[in-house]
Amino acid sequence: MNIQKDNAMQQIRTQFDEMSKVVLQQLDLLEKIINGGVTVISDEMLKEMNANEERTDQYEVQITDDIIDVIVLQKPVASDLRQVMAVYQMVANLERIGDSVMNIIRYIPRIQDTEVYLKMSEVITNMLMASVSMVRKSILSFVSNDKEEAIWTIKNDVVVDEMNHKLIKKAITKSKFSEEIQQLLFTFIQLNSIISTIERIADHATNIAEASIYAIEGKDLRHQKDIDE
Repeated sequence: MNIQKDNAMQQIRTQFDEMSKVVLQQLDLLEKIINGGVTVISDEMLKEMNANEERTDQYEVQITDDIIDVIVLQKPVASDLRQVMAVYQMVANLERIGDSVMNIIRYIPRIQDTEVYLKMSEVITNMLMASVSMVRKSILSFVSNDKEEAIWTIKNDVVVDEMNHKLIKKAITKSKFSEEIQQLLFTFIQLNSIISTIERIADHATNIAEASIYAIEGKDLRHQKDIDE
């Protein structure tokens, strides 16, 4: 029994859990902002989200360094190596989810037609909630060693993709404005940026779920068409 290796592996898992909580907190804050239909974000909220973003980046660097140390110093067996490589993939996707959240935060204040945004905030929130649920389940699948949670996440990626296209169409058809066309189009561009970024969050959740299944069973599902197989 290699106590040093076990402690190092546990440290990686602990930091992964902490990083996951920070990213999920960011998603919750984003959901609160979009659900509120506001385009002006308070300084207090921005400060909290920027601090969380810094913590997320720090976790990514620290976990990556710890994974390298485990591989080099502890010489993990195949099953342990599979675990740390899965964590490495999940951490990279968590960091990208955090980046996506901050990108949306930058898009929101650029919206000029608040009336359109208010009409769309509810459906955007629904799409975001679906993506956040995917992130939670993908993380839970790894923490709980539950393959079914991962499969659910991967299958629901298609649902979020379809929501993206429907939201864009709905935004255009619902609008009956005849004035200030340039401002309206600019708003649609920003809405598209927000919706597309939320879709990428769901994609990252799928990547985490696939890494979780790799950690659990050693099966690489990337680029496979039929998850049932």
